[in-house]
Amino acid sequence: MTIPVDGATPQNTRLQHWLRIEPQQRPKVYEQIYDTADMSSLNYWLGIIFSSGIAALGLVLNSPAVIIGAMLISPLMGPIMAAGLALAAGDLYLAAKAFANLVASITLAIAFSAFIVWLLPFHSVTGEILARTNPTLLDLGVALLSGLAGSVAVCRVGGGDGVTTLPGVAIAVALMPPLCTVGFGLGSGANTRIMGGAGLLFLTNLVAIVACAFVVFLLTGMNAPEIRAEMEHARKGELLAQKLSQGPLSRVLVNSGKLRWRILMLVVLLGAIALPLRTAFKQVAGEAIVRSTVQDVVKGLLPSRAIVSQRVEVGRESVAVHLISTQAVPEKKIQEAEQMIERRSGRKAMLSVTSIASQSELAELTQQLSVSSQLALVAPVKSLEDIHNEVVARIKPILIDAWPAEAPIQDYDVAFSPSGIVFNVRYENAHVLGKISQNLIAKQLREKLGIQDLSLVAQRIPPSRNTSRELKKKPH
Repeated sequence: MTIPVDGATPQNTRLQHWLRIEPQQRPKVYEQIYDTADMSSLNYWLGIIFSSGIAALGLVLNSPAVIIGAMLISPLMGPIMAAGLALAAGDLYLAAKAFANLVASITLAIAFSAFIVWLLPFHSVTGEILARTNPTLLDLGVALLSGLAGSVAVCRVGGGDGVTTLPGVAIAVALMPPLCTVGFGLGSGANTRIMGGAGLLFLTNLVAIVACAFVVFLLTGMNAPEIRAEMEHARKGELLAQKLSQGPLSRVLVNSGKLRWRILMLVVLLGAIALPLRTAFKQVAGEAIVRSTVQDVVKGLLPSRAIVSQRVEVGRESVAVHLISTQAVPEKKIQEAEQMIERRSGRKAMLSVTSIASQSELAELTQQLSVSSQLALVAPVKSLEDIHNEVVARIKPILIDAWPAEAPIQDYDVAFSPSGIVFNVRYENAHVLGKISQNLIAKQLREKLGIQDLSLVAQRIPPSRNTSRELKKKPH
């Protein structure tokens, strides 16, 4: 028979032994978590500012490495763990402190990241941002497992820094980046789609982590009466703590018979969040099946070397596939491919194939036209220079829109190389555009033009009074 230790039940004592949690360390753990909910720590608020700023820039740069840096220094796990402990122990004062800290932290992180995004000249939606705007049940599963791991780590910690640092390594990835994604949506013009999706992801992780912390702290005996009594004795000097701890609401919260209501509250919150996540999960799973079906059908329709471009648009009840190929496809095969997609995906399919001449065919045709110039019946064709000038003219407004106004373009040209398209731009400025700015411009051009193999070569021209400020095309 297991003898209870410090008022814990035999089951709690056995779990503490399995997890290597020393019963005499529980008051110390309680005190450490309690301290993380304190709003007077300058280091905490500096951590919020630094991590939100780094995460915002990492999202804009589409850099996972930079975002990981923000994860490692984010202190948000402290008040979240405090909220879970407050629910488990029935500590109304700790719950109030943790809630106030979380509201202030969330507000500061969103506001600061939105301010940084608002200052930037580029507001391109990157892959790292999009990845945090469509949460599913998989994200809830990750949050639950991470919350359990973090809570156990907190209970076993012996040092004061472990409360925020150790869990942060495991789960802060799911806290600060979504908040900064909300800030990006706000700073880039109140994009409600981005803000709503990222906000749901953060709320999912917040509720899941609090629920897991509640369960772990409850099972490890952190709600023992002697621990609460010790904490109430330690904060006797705080007037608000005494009023809340001795008030009727606190007595209702501490009452063990009301524990089931706290459990029910967390279950209801998790259920409410799971509904939209389940809908998103079904949608993502359906789209994945449709895209896989399209890939299989396209492979049987055309060889991969003949496909120049492929675009798939998946709707709720339909799917549209647009192919550009160097090989023509008979209409009968297109109809058969549409029927196969409809049969396997259960959605109405629309397949269009546009055939174009290959590079070798264009070269052969040009040679034939030049040799056969004696044939007067052949209609005149545009020269390569005329075609080049038309391409440059079409690109001009897109380039002007993407280029920073403080470094006016003097001239530019478009060249074709074996590795893709190269934009050569000469600009006037007192300082060289940094590598980050050039990468952002190139990224925006790729997105707007739909060309992935595009590179940018920027050459600075020192400011001169005689330098023309008008955009002109470089002679070819």
